[in-house]
Amino acid sequence: MKEKRNVHLKVQELCDCYATNDPLKEMSVLKNDQDKDEAALKWLALTALHGVNNNAKEVTITRSADGEVRVTAKYRESVLPSPGSDIGSKIMDALREITHIDDHKGKTQLALGIRNDSIELQVEMKEKEGREKMTIKFPA
Repeated sequence: MKEKRNVHLKVQELCDCYATNDPLKEMSVLKNDQDKDEAALKWLALTALHGVNNNAKEVTITRSADGEVRVTAKYRESVLPSPGSDIGSKIMDALREITHIDDHKGKTQLALGIRNDSIELQVEMKEKEGREKMTIKFPA
């Protein structure tokens, strides 16, 4: 029987592991990762670190009906490196597992420990006509 680790805890551990790295640089090479599940969790951790380090208001990942994934950040409108379709799908799945948002629409608070501190993120998910949108909002 394979042990299934707590996804939320794994993301927090990855935040600690990558806390001193450049999140954008690490995100840009993730689409080449062989382990797509692990890459999705790394992407979530790196996104949290990037948001905190760069005073982001929110980060949104959108997956179109044909599977294309686009990521944007709001602090100054910019496009972040896309994790690609395979990892993007895994990111959506991981965030649904962490937040327990199973419906087509929902939002919840997500406490995320980073090093010796924690941050409260707001996670909002919407699905309409085959298009999914996930927004991670950072505190002001």
